[in-house]
Amino acid sequence: MLGYVGHNELKLVPVSRFPNGPVNVDGHLHWNVSGLFDHAVSWIAAAARQEPELAGIGVDSWAVDYGLLTAGRLHGEPFHYRDERTANGVAIVHDTVSAAELYAANGLQHLPFNTLFQLADDLENGRLASADTFLLVPDLLNYWLTGSQFAERTNASTTGLLSPITGEWDDALIARLGLPRDLFRELISAGSPVGTVLPAIAKRIGVSGLEVSAVGSHDTASAVVAVPATTEDFAYISCGTWGLVGVELEAPIISEAGRLANFTNEGGLDGRVRYLHNVMGLWLLSESVRSWEAEGAVIELAELLAAASAVSTPVAVFDANDPRFSSPGDMPARIAEWCREHGAPVPQSAAEFVRSIIESLADAFAKAVEKASELSGKNVNVIHIVGGGSQNELLCQLVADRSRLRVQAGPVEATAIGNVLVQARAQGFVSGSLEAMRSIVAATVEPKNYLPR
Repeated sequence: MLGYVGHNELKLVPVSRFPNGPVNVDGHLHWNVSGLFDHAVSWIAAAARQEPELAGIGVDSWAVDYGLLTAGRLHGEPFHYRDERTANGVAIVHDTVSAAELYAANGLQHLPFNTLFQLADDLENGRLASADTFLLVPDLLNYWLTGSQFAERTNASTTGLLSPITGEWDDALIARLGLPRDLFRELISAGSPVGTVLPAIAKRIGVSGLEVSAVGSHDTASAVVAVPATTEDFAYISCGTWGLVGVELEAPIISEAGRLANFTNEGGLDGRVRYLHNVMGLWLLSESVRSWEAEGAVIELAELLAAASAVSTPVAVFDANDPRFSSPGDMPARIAEWCREHGAPVPQSAAEFVRSIIESLADAFAKAVEKASELSGKNVNVIHIVGGGSQNELLCQLVADRSRLRVQAGPVEATAIGNVLVQARAQGFVSGSLEAMRSIVAATVEPKNYLPR
Protein backbone atom coordinates (compact mmCIF):
# COMPACT_ATOMS: atom_id res chain seq x y z
CA MET A 1 0.00 0.00 0.00
CA LEU A 2 1.23 3.46 -0.90
CA GLY A 3 0.19 6.00 1.71
CA TYR A 4 -0.10 9.78 1.45
CA VAL A 5 -0.21 11.48 4.84
CA GLY A 6 -0.30 15.09 5.96
CA HIS A 7 -2.06 17.25 8.54
CA ASN A 8 -5.19 17.34 6.37
CA GLU A 9 -4.51 14.39 4.11
CA LEU A 10 -4.79 10.64 4.42
CA LYS A 11 -4.99 8.49 1.31
CA LEU A 12 -4.03 4.93 0.44
CA VAL A 13 -3.31 3.62 -3.03
CA PRO A 14 -3.07 -0.18 -3.45
CA VAL A 15 0.05 -1.16 -5.37
CA SER A 16 -0.32 -4.94 -5.30
CA ARG A 17 -2.04 -7.79 -3.52
CA PHE A 18 -0.51 -11.26 -3.56
CA PRO A 19 -1.62 -14.47 -1.84
CA ASN A 20 -0.26 -15.65 1.48
CA GLY A 21 -1.16 -19.05 2.84
CA PRO A 22 0.44 -22.00 4.59
CA VAL A 23 2.61 -24.46 2.70
CA ASN A 24 2.90 -28.10 3.75
CA VAL A 25 6.48 -29.35 4.03
CA ASP A 26 7.13 -32.85 5.40
CA GLY A 27 3.77 -32.89 7.14
CA HIS A 28 4.18 -29.50 8.83
CA LEU A 29 2.65 -26.14 7.98
CA HIS A 30 5.10 -23.32 7.22
CA TRP A 31 5.03 -19.76 5.86
CA ASN A 32 6.81 -18.92 2.62
CA VAL A 33 8.35 -15.82 4.19
CA SER A 34 11.24 -15.67 1.71
CA GLY A 35 8.72 -15.57 -1.13
CA LEU A 36 6.68 -12.89 0.64
CA PHE A 37 9.78 -10.75 1.05
CA ASP A 38 10.65 -11.12 -2.62
CA HIS A 39 7.10 -10.07 -3.56
CA ALA A 40 7.28 -7.13 -1.17
CA VAL A 41 10.57 -5.79 -2.52
CA SER A 42 9.32 -6.08 -6.10
CA TRP A 43 6.23 -4.08 -5.29
CA ILE A 44 8.11 -1.50 -3.19
CA ALA A 45 10.06 -0.94 -6.41
CA ALA A 46 6.75 -0.52 -8.25
CA ALA A 47 5.58 1.96 -5.60
CA ALA A 48 8.82 3.93 -5.98
CA ARG A 49 8.28 4.16 -9.73
CA GLN A 50 4.73 5.30 -9.14
CA GLU A 51 5.74 7.85 -6.47
CA PRO A 52 9.27 9.26 -6.93
CA GLU A 53 9.09 11.08 -3.56
CA LEU A 54 8.62 7.89 -1.58
CA ALA A 55 9.76 8.71 1.97
CA GLY A 56 9.87 5.43 3.83
CA ILE A 57 8.77 1.87 4.54
CA GLY A 58 7.02 0.26 7.52
CA VAL A 59 6.36 -3.45 7.99
CA ASP A 60 3.59 -5.13 9.96
CA SER A 61 2.33 -8.71 9.98
CA TRP A 62 0.42 -11.28 11.97
CA ALA A 63 1.72 -12.12 15.43
CA VAL A 64 3.52 -14.98 17.25
CA ASP A 65 5.44 -16.61 14.34
CA TYR A 66 9.17 -16.20 13.86
CA GLY A 67 12.33 -17.24 12.11
CA LEU A 68 15.42 -18.77 13.69
CA LEU A 69 18.80 -17.62 12.37
CA THR A 70 22.45 -18.49 12.70
CA ALA A 71 25.01 -15.89 11.66
CA GLY A 72 22.22 -14.05 9.86
CA ARG A 73 20.99 -17.03 7.84
CA LEU A 74 17.44 -18.35 8.21
CA HIS A 75 16.93 -21.97 9.35
CA GLY A 76 14.29 -22.72 6.73
CA GLU A 77 10.83 -21.20 6.45
CA PRO A 78 9.06 -20.37 9.75
CA PHE A 79 6.40 -22.66 11.16
CA HIS A 80 2.76 -21.62 10.74
CA TYR A 81 0.88 -21.02 13.99
CA ARG A 82 -1.84 -23.48 12.90
CA ASP A 83 0.68 -26.35 12.74
CA GLU A 84 -0.21 -29.09 15.22
CA ARG A 85 3.22 -29.05 16.89
CA THR A 86 2.03 -26.25 19.18
CA ALA A 87 0.11 -28.73 21.39
CA ASN A 88 3.40 -30.30 22.46
CA GLY A 89 4.76 -26.89 23.45
CA VAL A 90 1.76 -26.19 25.69
CA ALA A 91 2.33 -29.43 27.60
CA ILE A 92 6.05 -28.68 28.01
CA VAL A 93 5.48 -25.16 29.35
CA HIS A 94 2.66 -26.11 31.71
CA ASP A 95 4.80 -28.89 33.18
CA THR A 96 7.12 -26.09 34.35
CA VAL A 97 4.86 -23.07 34.83
CA SER A 98 1.16 -23.32 35.68
CA ALA A 99 -1.40 -21.40 33.64
CA ALA A 100 -2.08 -19.08 36.59
CA GLU A 101 1.63 -18.36 37.11
CA LEU A 102 2.08 -17.74 33.40
CA TYR A 103 -0.78 -15.23 33.27
CA ALA A 104 0.58 -13.45 36.34
CA ALA A 105 3.89 -13.05 34.51
CA ASN A 106 2.77 -12.14 31.00
CA GLY A 107 -0.93 -11.18 31.22
CA LEU A 108 -1.48 -13.01 27.95
CA GLN A 109 -4.56 -14.89 26.80
CA HIS A 110 -3.96 -18.61 26.50
CA LEU A 111 -3.66 -19.49 22.84
CA PRO A 112 -1.88 -22.76 22.06
CA PHE A 113 0.20 -21.11 19.34
CA ASN A 114 1.66 -18.30 21.46
CA THR A 115 5.37 -17.93 20.74
CA LEU A 116 6.64 -19.33 24.04
CA PHE A 117 4.84 -22.62 23.34
CA GLN A 118 6.37 -22.81 19.87
CA LEU A 119 9.84 -22.08 21.25
CA ALA A 120 9.40 -24.77 23.91
CA ASP A 121 8.72 -27.29 21.14
CA ASP A 122 11.79 -26.02 19.26
CA LEU A 123 13.92 -26.45 22.38
CA GLU A 124 12.77 -30.03 22.97
CA ASN A 125 13.31 -30.98 19.33
CA GLY A 126 16.79 -29.48 19.08
CA ARG A 127 15.93 -26.64 16.72
CA LEU A 128 17.47 -24.04 19.03
CA ALA A 129 20.80 -25.84 19.37
CA SER A 130 22.56 -23.95 16.60
CA ALA A 131 20.37 -20.82 16.48
CA ASP A 132 21.77 -17.50 17.71
CA THR A 133 18.81 -15.22 16.89
CA PHE A 134 15.02 -15.33 17.02
CA LEU A 135 13.10 -12.70 15.00
CA LEU A 136 9.34 -12.31 14.73
CA VAL A 137 8.11 -12.10 11.13
CA PRO A 138 8.03 -8.29 10.70
CA ASP A 139 11.37 -7.98 12.51
CA LEU A 140 12.80 -10.59 10.13
CA LEU A 141 11.63 -8.61 7.09
CA ASN A 142 13.07 -5.42 8.57
CA TYR A 143 16.37 -7.23 9.07
CA TRP A 144 16.41 -8.30 5.43
CA LEU A 145 15.63 -4.70 4.40
CA THR A 146 18.20 -2.93 6.58
CA GLY A 147 20.55 -5.42 8.25
CA SER A 148 19.33 -4.28 11.71
CA GLN A 149 18.19 -6.88 14.21
CA PHE A 150 15.70 -5.84 16.90
CA ALA A 151 12.32 -6.73 18.42
CA GLU A 152 9.45 -4.23 18.14
CA ARG A 153 7.42 -4.12 21.34
CA THR A 154 3.81 -4.40 20.12
CA ASN A 155 4.53 -7.72 18.45
CA ALA A 156 6.95 -8.87 21.14
CA SER A 157 4.06 -8.47 23.58
CA THR A 158 2.33 -11.42 21.88
CA THR A 159 5.17 -13.86 22.58
CA GLY A 160 4.30 -14.50 26.23
CA LEU A 161 7.89 -13.66 27.14
CA LEU A 162 7.52 -9.90 27.61
CA SER A 163 6.52 -8.34 30.93
CA PRO A 164 3.39 -6.21 30.46
CA ILE A 165 4.46 -4.16 33.47
CA THR A 166 8.00 -3.23 32.40
CA GLY A 167 7.70 -3.66 28.64
CA GLU A 168 10.98 -5.62 28.70
CA TRP A 169 11.88 -9.26 28.13
CA ASP A 170 11.05 -11.33 31.22
CA ASP A 171 14.48 -12.80 31.91
CA ALA A 172 13.23 -14.86 34.86
CA LEU A 173 10.52 -16.55 32.78
CA ILE A 174 12.90 -17.11 29.86
CA ALA A 175 15.39 -18.76 32.22
CA ARG A 176 12.71 -20.85 33.92
CA LEU A 177 11.65 -22.25 30.55
CA GLY A 178 15.28 -23.04 29.69
CA LEU A 179 15.29 -20.80 26.60
CA PRO A 180 18.67 -19.30 25.57
CA ARG A 181 18.57 -15.61 26.54
CA ASP A 182 20.99 -14.63 23.78
CA LEU A 183 18.35 -15.47 21.15
CA PHE A 184 16.41 -12.34 22.07
CA ARG A 185 17.22 -9.04 20.42
CA GLU A 186 17.01 -5.51 21.83
CA LEU A 187 13.49 -4.12 22.14
CA ILE A 188 12.45 -0.91 20.39
CA SER A 189 9.14 0.95 20.29
CA ALA A 190 6.90 1.76 17.35
CA GLY A 191 8.04 5.01 15.78
CA SER A 192 11.75 4.28 16.24
CA PRO A 193 14.06 4.49 13.23
CA VAL A 194 15.30 1.13 11.98
CA GLY A 195 17.78 2.30 9.34
CA THR A 196 18.09 2.78 5.60
CA VAL A 197 17.64 0.00 3.07
CA LEU A 198 20.73 -2.06 2.27
CA PRO A 199 22.56 -1.28 -0.98
CA ALA A 200 21.39 -4.49 -2.67
CA ILE A 201 17.77 -3.74 -1.77
CA ALA A 202 18.16 -0.09 -2.81
CA LYS A 203 19.37 -1.27 -6.20
CA ARG A 204 16.29 -3.47 -6.63
CA ILE A 205 13.97 -0.69 -5.51
CA GLY A 206 15.71 1.99 -7.52
CA VAL A 207 15.93 4.39 -4.55
CA SER A 208 18.87 4.82 -2.19
CA GLY A 209 18.71 6.13 1.36
CA LEU A 210 15.08 5.06 1.87
CA GLU A 211 14.19 5.16 5.59
CA VAL A 212 12.62 2.19 7.35
CA SER A 213 10.65 2.97 10.52
CA ALA A 214 9.39 0.60 13.19
CA VAL A 215 5.59 0.75 13.24
CA GLY A 216 3.05 -1.15 15.32
CA SER A 217 4.41 -4.31 13.73
CA HIS A 218 1.60 -6.48 15.08
CA ASP A 219 -1.13 -5.78 12.54
CA THR A 220 -3.77 -5.28 15.25
CA ALA A 221 -1.59 -2.66 16.96
CA SER A 222 -1.48 -0.73 13.68
CA ALA A 223 -5.21 -1.25 13.10
CA VAL A 224 -6.11 0.16 16.52
CA VAL A 225 -4.10 3.30 15.74
CA ALA A 226 -6.52 3.88 12.85
CA VAL A 227 -9.72 3.58 14.91
CA PRO A 228 -11.50 6.90 14.15
CA ALA A 229 -12.55 7.38 17.77
CA THR A 230 -13.38 10.88 19.00
CA THR A 231 -13.93 9.89 22.66
CA GLU A 232 -12.36 7.43 25.08
CA ASP A 233 -15.55 5.40 25.56
CA PHE A 234 -15.08 2.99 22.68
CA ALA A 235 -14.46 -0.67 22.05
CA TYR A 236 -12.84 -1.96 18.87
CA ILE A 237 -13.17 -5.08 16.77
CA SER A 238 -10.30 -5.54 14.35
CA CYS A 239 -11.97 -8.07 12.11
CA GLY A 240 -10.28 -10.20 9.50
CA THR A 241 -9.07 -13.79 9.77
CA TRP A 242 -9.32 -13.21 13.51
CA GLY A 243 -11.65 -10.93 15.43
CA LEU A 244 -9.66 -8.99 18.03
CA VAL A 245 -12.22 -7.53 20.43
CA GLY A 246 -11.37 -5.18 23.26
CA VAL A 247 -10.71 -1.77 24.73
CA GLU A 248 -7.65 0.48 24.96
CA LEU A 249 -6.16 1.10 28.40
CA GLU A 250 -3.33 3.09 29.94
CA ALA A 251 -2.07 0.15 32.03
CA PRO A 252 -2.45 -3.65 31.99
CA ILE A 253 -5.07 -5.49 34.03
CA ILE A 254 -3.72 -8.77 35.33
CA SER A 255 -6.43 -10.49 37.32
CA GLU A 256 -7.74 -13.99 37.84
CA ALA A 257 -11.07 -12.90 36.35
CA GLY A 258 -9.23 -11.72 33.25
CA ARG A 259 -7.34 -15.00 32.98
CA LEU A 260 -10.49 -17.09 33.27
CA ALA A 261 -12.18 -14.92 30.64
CA ASN A 262 -9.11 -15.40 28.42
CA PHE A 263 -8.40 -11.68 28.02
CA THR A 264 -4.96 -10.54 26.97
CA ASN A 265 -2.78 -7.49 27.63
CA GLU A 266 -0.93 -6.65 24.41
CA GLY A 267 1.18 -3.63 23.57
CA GLY A 268 -0.20 -0.68 21.68
CA LEU A 269 1.25 2.57 20.39
CA ASP A 270 2.79 4.99 22.91
CA GLY A 271 2.63 2.48 25.76
CA ARG A 272 -1.12 1.89 25.52
CA VAL A 273 -2.49 -1.56 26.29
CA ARG A 274 -4.78 -3.49 23.99
CA TYR A 275 -6.96 -5.35 26.46
CA LEU A 276 -8.71 -7.84 24.22
CA HIS A 277 -10.01 -11.30 23.50
CA ASN A 278 -9.27 -13.28 20.32
CA VAL A 279 -12.36 -14.63 18.56
CA MET A 280 -11.98 -17.01 15.63
CA GLY A 281 -13.09 -14.37 13.07
CA LEU A 282 -13.84 -14.58 9.36
CA TRP A 283 -11.51 -17.59 9.10
CA LEU A 284 -14.72 -19.56 9.69
CA LEU A 285 -16.23 -18.11 6.51
CA SER A 286 -13.12 -18.20 4.32
CA GLU A 287 -12.34 -21.80 5.26
CA SER A 288 -15.96 -22.79 4.54
CA VAL A 289 -15.73 -21.17 1.10
CA ARG A 290 -12.49 -23.07 0.44
CA SER A 291 -14.23 -26.33 1.32
CA TRP A 292 -17.16 -25.67 -1.03
CA GLU A 293 -14.84 -24.62 -3.85
CA ALA A 294 -12.78 -27.79 -3.37
CA GLU A 295 -16.00 -29.71 -3.96
CA GLY A 296 -16.49 -27.89 -7.27
CA ALA A 297 -18.88 -25.12 -6.22
CA VAL A 298 -18.46 -21.67 -7.77
CA ILE A 299 -18.77 -19.13 -4.96
CA GLU A 300 -19.50 -15.44 -5.42
CA LEU A 301 -19.06 -14.06 -1.92
CA ALA A 302 -21.33 -11.03 -2.38
CA GLU A 303 -24.15 -13.26 -3.63
CA LEU A 304 -23.59 -15.73 -0.80
CA LEU A 305 -23.72 -12.97 1.84
CA ALA A 306 -26.91 -11.59 0.26
CA ALA A 307 -28.47 -15.04 0.42
CA ALA A 308 -27.38 -15.36 4.07
CA SER A 309 -29.00 -12.01 4.86
CA ALA A 310 -32.26 -13.27 3.35
CA VAL A 311 -32.40 -16.41 5.52
CA SER A 312 -35.52 -16.02 7.67
CA THR A 313 -35.57 -19.30 9.60
CA PRO A 314 -33.64 -19.54 12.89
CA VAL A 315 -30.09 -20.86 12.55
CA ALA A 316 -27.67 -22.31 15.08
CA VAL A 317 -25.52 -19.95 17.11
CA PHE A 318 -22.43 -22.02 17.84
CA ASP A 319 -19.34 -21.36 19.95
CA ALA A 320 -17.00 -19.54 17.56
CA ASN A 321 -14.15 -20.06 20.05
CA ASP A 322 -14.35 -23.87 20.01
CA PRO A 323 -10.79 -25.14 19.34
CA ARG A 324 -12.07 -27.62 16.74
CA PHE A 325 -12.47 -24.71 14.30
CA SER A 326 -8.84 -23.54 14.47
CA SER A 327 -7.17 -25.89 11.98
CA PRO A 328 -7.55 -25.97 8.19
CA GLY A 329 -10.02 -28.42 6.72
CA ASP A 330 -13.72 -29.02 6.16
CA MET A 331 -15.25 -26.20 8.21
CA PRO A 332 -18.93 -26.87 7.33
CA ALA A 333 -18.55 -30.47 8.51
CA ARG A 334 -17.16 -29.33 11.85
CA ILE A 335 -19.93 -26.75 12.30
CA ALA A 336 -22.50 -29.46 11.56
CA GLU A 337 -20.77 -31.75 14.06
CA TRP A 338 -20.96 -29.03 16.76
CA CYS A 339 -24.67 -28.51 16.02
CA ARG A 340 -25.48 -32.22 16.31
CA GLU A 341 -23.55 -32.52 19.57
CA HIS A 342 -25.44 -29.55 21.07
CA GLY A 343 -28.90 -30.32 19.72
CA ALA A 344 -28.88 -27.27 17.46
CA PRO A 345 -30.37 -27.17 13.96
CA VAL A 346 -27.81 -28.24 11.36
CA PRO A 347 -27.60 -25.76 8.44
CA GLN A 348 -28.96 -27.26 5.23
CA SER A 349 -27.51 -24.91 2.62
CA ALA A 350 -24.46 -22.73 2.07
CA ALA A 351 -26.58 -19.64 2.83
CA GLU A 352 -27.71 -21.14 6.15
CA PHE A 353 -24.12 -22.08 7.04
CA VAL A 354 -22.99 -18.51 6.35
CA ARG A 355 -25.88 -17.04 8.33
CA SER A 356 -24.99 -19.35 11.23
CA ILE A 357 -21.34 -18.26 11.04
CA ILE A 358 -22.19 -14.55 10.99
CA GLU A 359 -24.74 -14.88 13.82
CA SER A 360 -22.20 -16.82 15.89
CA LEU A 361 -19.44 -14.28 15.30
CA ALA A 362 -21.76 -11.39 16.17
CA ASP A 363 -22.76 -13.16 19.37
CA ALA A 364 -19.12 -13.81 20.32
CA PHE A 365 -18.10 -10.23 19.48
CA ALA A 366 -20.94 -8.69 21.51
CA LYS A 367 -20.20 -10.89 24.52
CA ALA A 368 -16.48 -10.02 24.32
CA VAL A 369 -17.24 -6.27 24.28
CA GLU A 370 -19.51 -6.68 27.30
CA LYS A 371 -16.83 -8.68 29.14
CA ALA A 372 -14.08 -6.18 28.25
CA SER A 373 -16.18 -3.38 29.72
CA GLU A 374 -16.93 -5.41 32.84
CA LEU A 375 -13.32 -6.46 33.47
CA SER A 376 -11.78 -3.06 32.74
CA GLY A 377 -14.47 -0.86 34.28
CA LYS A 378 -14.48 1.15 31.07
CA ASN A 379 -17.82 2.46 29.87
CA VAL A 380 -18.41 1.62 26.21
CA ASN A 381 -20.95 3.57 24.15
CA VAL A 382 -19.74 2.80 20.63
CA ILE A 383 -18.06 -0.14 18.90
CA HIS A 384 -15.63 0.54 16.04
CA ILE A 385 -15.28 -2.35 13.59
CA VAL A 386 -12.18 -1.92 11.42
CA GLY A 387 -10.51 -4.15 8.85
CA GLY A 388 -12.01 -6.36 6.19
CA GLY A 389 -14.94 -7.39 8.39
CA SER A 390 -16.20 -3.79 8.39
CA GLN A 391 -17.42 -4.41 4.82
CA ASN A 392 -19.71 -7.22 5.98
CA GLU A 393 -22.98 -5.34 6.47
CA LEU A 394 -24.82 -8.30 7.96
CA LEU A 395 -22.09 -8.83 10.55
CA CYS A 396 -21.96 -5.14 11.51
CA GLN A 397 -25.74 -4.93 11.92
CA LEU A 398 -25.91 -8.11 13.98
CA VAL A 399 -23.13 -6.87 16.29
CA ALA A 400 -25.14 -3.69 16.85
CA ASP A 401 -28.31 -5.73 17.48
CA ARG A 402 -26.69 -8.15 19.93
CA SER A 403 -24.60 -5.56 21.80
CA ARG A 404 -27.37 -2.92 21.87
CA LEU A 405 -24.69 -0.38 20.98
CA ARG A 406 -23.99 1.84 18.00
CA VAL A 407 -21.47 0.34 15.60
CA GLN A 408 -19.22 2.40 13.34
CA ALA A 409 -17.68 0.40 10.50
CA GLY A 410 -14.43 1.41 8.81
CA PRO A 411 -11.80 2.02 7.73
CA VAL A 412 -11.33 -1.23 5.83
CA GLU A 413 -7.56 -0.80 5.46
CA ALA A 414 -7.06 0.15 9.11
CA THR A 415 -3.78 -1.75 9.49
CA ALA A 416 -2.17 0.03 6.54
CA ILE A 417 -3.48 3.41 7.74
CA GLY A 418 -2.07 2.90 11.22
CA ASN A 419 1.23 1.80 9.69
CA VAL A 420 1.64 4.90 7.52
CA LEU A 421 0.48 7.27 10.28
CA VAL A 422 3.23 6.01 12.60
CA GLN A 423 5.79 6.34 9.80
CA ALA A 424 4.55 9.87 9.08
CA ARG A 425 4.91 10.90 12.70
CA ALA A 426 8.35 9.30 12.95
CA GLN A 427 9.52 11.32 9.93
CA GLY A 428 7.88 14.58 11.03
CA PHE A 429 5.08 14.78 8.44
CA VAL A 430 2.50 14.84 11.25
CA SER A 431 2.92 15.45 14.95
CA GLY A 432 1.08 14.95 18.18
CA SER A 433 -0.52 12.23 20.24
CA LEU A 434 -2.28 9.04 19.27
CA GLU A 435 -5.53 10.97 19.58
CA ALA A 436 -4.22 13.57 17.11
CA MET A 437 -3.50 10.81 14.59
CA ARG A 438 -6.98 9.41 15.12
CA SER A 439 -8.44 12.83 14.44
CA ILE A 440 -6.82 12.69 10.98
CA VAL A 441 -8.56 9.36 10.37
CA ALA A 442 -11.88 10.71 11.65
CA ALA A 443 -11.59 13.75 9.38
CA THR A 444 -10.75 11.80 6.24
CA VAL A 445 -12.59 8.46 6.58
CA GLU A 446 -16.38 8.40 6.89
CA PRO A 447 -17.46 5.28 8.78
CA LYS A 448 -20.85 3.64 8.20
CA ASN A 449 -23.18 3.71 11.21
CA TYR A 450 -25.34 0.80 12.37
CA LEU A 451 -27.92 1.29 15.10
CA PRO A 452 -29.32 -1.59 17.13
CA ARG A 453 -32.73 -2.79 15.93
